[in-house]
Amino acid sequence: MLERRTFGDFHALVGGNGRQLLYLHGFPDCPATATPFLEALIARGFRVVAPWLRGYAPSPVEGPYDGATLVADLRRIMNDEPWPVVGHDWGAALTYALCQELPIERAVTLAVPPPKVFLRQLRTPRQMLHSWYMAFFQLPIADRVVGTRFIDMLWRRWSPGFRLDDRRRRELHTCMRASLPAPLEYYRAFARTARRGELRETLRKPSHTAILALHGADDGCIVPPHGSTILPNLGHFLHLEAPDEIAARVAAWL
Repeated sequence: MLERRTFGDFHALVGGNGRQLLYLHGFPDCPATATPFLEALIARGFRVVAPWLRGYAPSPVEGPYDGATLVADLRRIMNDEPWPVVGHDWGAALTYALCQELPIERAVTLAVPPPKVFLRQLRTPRQMLHSWYMAFFQLPIADRVVGTRFIDMLWRRWSPGFRLDDRRRRELHTCMRASLPAPLEYYRAFARTARRGELRETLRKPSHTAILALHGADDGCIVPPHGSTILPNLGHFLHLEAPDEIAARVAAWL
C-alpha cells in the first residue's frame, strides 16, 4: 500500500516494510505512473521511497537544477544512508551521480547508460536523431510549446505501443501542468555544465557501486548500448510496460 509522505519540502510515495529502496523518476514523468512497479517491489520485500524530484510539483519547482543541488536533495531524503537506488531516465543520471557521493553497494538504472557511454553515443547519428528534443529545450520557445500534448507525443515515440491507463495519465498531466517549464531546466543546466567544462570533473569522480543497467530494445529515446542488458519488446518506460519482470530483475540484483 502506497501513501504520500513528506521529507521536508519534498513529497514522495512510500510503502512497504522491508529494506529501504529509493526510486527516482525521469522526464516527463512522476512517481504516480510507476505505481504497479513500486507495488511489485514492495511485494518482493522492499520499503520504497519514490520522491517527486525538484522541479516536479508538489515538490519544490524552484531551482537551481544543477547536479550538485539535485544530489543534495536526495541525500537529505535518505539522511545520507546508502540505500539501494533504482533510477529511470533523469533518475538514472542522478543514480550514477549519487553513487559517486555515497557508499551505495548496488543500484539499478533504467534506460540510460553510464554518463561516459551516453556522451559517446551523443556523437552518433542515430542518438543525435533521438536526442533532438534536448537541443529544442534550450530554446525559450520550448516553454510555450511543451505541454501535455507534447508530452503524450514523447511517450508514444519513446515507448511505441504502450499507453498509460487513464488514471495514471491524468496524474501525470496534473503534475506536468503544475511543474512546467521547470523540468526543461534540467537540460539547460546540463548544457551549461558541459559548456563550462564542469562535466569532465564530474566524470572523473570514482564510484564503487555495482550497477545493473537495463534497457528496452525498442527505446525511441536512448539507443540501447552494446554490452548492456537489453530486453526485447520493451521501450523507454520499460518498468511501466513490464513492472513484474523488471521488479524481479531489480530484486534479484539487489
